[in-house]
Amino acid sequence: MNNLKNHVQLSGNVGKAPEILNLSTGKKLARFSLATRETYRNHLGEKITDTQWHAIVAWGKIAEMIEKEVPKGKAVEIEGKLSSRSYTDKNGNRKYVTEVLCRELLFPEK
Repeated sequence: MNNLKNHVQLSGNVGKAPEILNLSTGKKLARFSLATRETYRNHLGEKITDTQWHAIVAWGKIAEMIEKEVPKGKAVEIEGKLSSRSYTDKNGNRKYVTEVLCRELLFPEK
């Protein structure tokens, strides 16, 4: 357990069209939501489907690929790490966000 790592792998569908930002530094940023689903049976034997939404962020070449090839609803597999940040909203309230920083993006075979 001494080699714990911040590592995330998710497989799901893109929730809405990715937001693409071209920053003044010349870097490209892509943000999108990813829905993952798990199905299980509860204690009554009823089938339950649980959908979780994840905030995904990608930079550089991966952001460029997302801009060109990732529409709303597309199935993707991502690998990355969790990243937490805070910001102050327009009302002066401190907000905290946990996102997945995408390091690798794959398109699963159908």
